[in-house]
Amino acid sequence: MIRRIVGIETEFGITSVGGEGSRSLGPDEIARYFFRPVVERWRSSNVFLENGSRLYLDVGSHPEYATAECDGLRQIVAHDRAGERIIDDLAVHAEQSLAAEGIDAKVYLFKNNTDTVGNSYGSHENYLLDRSTQVRSMATTLLPFLVSRQLICGAGKILPGTPTGVGTAEDEGPAFCFSQRAEHMWDGVSSATTRSRPLINTRDEPHADSTRFRRMHVIVGDSNMIETTTLLKIASTRLVLEMLEAGVELRPMAIAHPVRAIREISRDLSGTRPVGLTDGTTMSALEIQREFLAAVHRHLGRGGWERDDRDDVERCVALWERVLDAVESGDHDSIAGDIDWAAKLRLIRQVQGRTGVDLDHPRLAQIDLTYHDIRPGRGLHSVLERRGLVSRVVDDSEIERARHSAPETTRAALRGRFISAATRAERDYTVDWVHLKVADGTLPTVALTDPFAAEDPRVDDLIAALGR
Repeated sequence: MIRRIVGIETEFGITSVGGEGSRSLGPDEIARYFFRPVVERWRSSNVFLENGSRLYLDVGSHPEYATAECDGLRQIVAHDRAGERIIDDLAVHAEQSLAAEGIDAKVYLFKNNTDTVGNSYGSHENYLLDRSTQVRSMATTLLPFLVSRQLICGAGKILPGTPTGVGTAEDEGPAFCFSQRAEHMWDGVSSATTRSRPLINTRDEPHADSTRFRRMHVIVGDSNMIETTTLLKIASTRLVLEMLEAGVELRPMAIAHPVRAIREISRDLSGTRPVGLTDGTTMSALEIQREFLAAVHRHLGRGGWERDDRDDVERCVALWERVLDAVESGDHDSIAGDIDWAAKLRLIRQVQGRTGVDLDHPRLAQIDLTYHDIRPGRGLHSVLERRGLVSRVVDDSEIERARHSAPETTRAALRGRFISAATRAERDYTVDWVHLKVADGTLPTVALTDPFAAEDPRVDDLIAALGR
């Protein structure tokens, strides 16, 4: 098996609802209450935590959580879920601070990608590649996979009746779509992140030894709630990257207009709408996904299944095929316990069946939103999980461990140890993805340029020196 470092960055939507007679709070003010305990402890709203993760306030008053570097599939799922708990703890603390000041307000955090006024915020994936990999060339081959990947890992969304935005003037009614992010992507491959919002960001920023590594920064994906959807998103993409690096041959599938295609695919729950390719032919999203899945099977067959994470990979590949079968047959309920968009669609159809309301009814918009509420017992995903109606990958003990401890198999372990030791020694420090530094300059800065190195005598010496 090729070890591959992965990480997920999640921007959370934040809002509050005040009690009767209470003044409304804007996002900036809510964010100040939210980050108050972080600033009180670290004197900054941009910090690294003992579990190796990064927590910070992003543009637009969005709390953002970036997982530590992970090299296991269960590991990345656990650390992604740990981020939800860390964020929710801060929301609870914010409510308590507001109450102490006589402000009656509930703070809501949503792990979604769009707000009610059309703004979009992201869920970014990072995959470590070998420096010899030609990222732009690989990205061109990867684009058809990412454009159609929403079939297997989209979060689902009710899109209001608006012009399609893909070059036609016709006005379409409300529709349930696979993806929340599809309507907000404006380029295929680019070095920009916000201005043009490409599917793949090619900025060369490896956060590691630049002579050995590159980083594939994928910004097209939806934030996921169900653990198996996260597993499938990360595992399928990791397998495709591994396969492309190994030189597995694929039929030509270059998409002529990726931005148009991702929107058209999102609106077509049958997965059969033809997508134009650069050679003048067409393929459907289902056909593209099945082509990649078949290539992954060939790759695994050639290299064998003797992998450290064989069980998780087998589970991913089986689920991948089952989701494609469900899309093709229209039996979406068969995957509603595994895939976010199908779980949300089942909830919406259940309400429609009882009430007869149309897709543009406010009650369904509320379901669309509250599915992503991360508060245990309040968010709809949380309720489904508590009732055993959605699948799990990790258990609560693994999530709790990830909330407090860094992955033991990557350099995040060294970062976590240093942060914990510096905190105990009451020493000011500066940390980023690579560097460990004591703020007063009395000790040498350590650069962790190898993301796979979970042990380093330089860090041992630095930690030992902290207590002197």
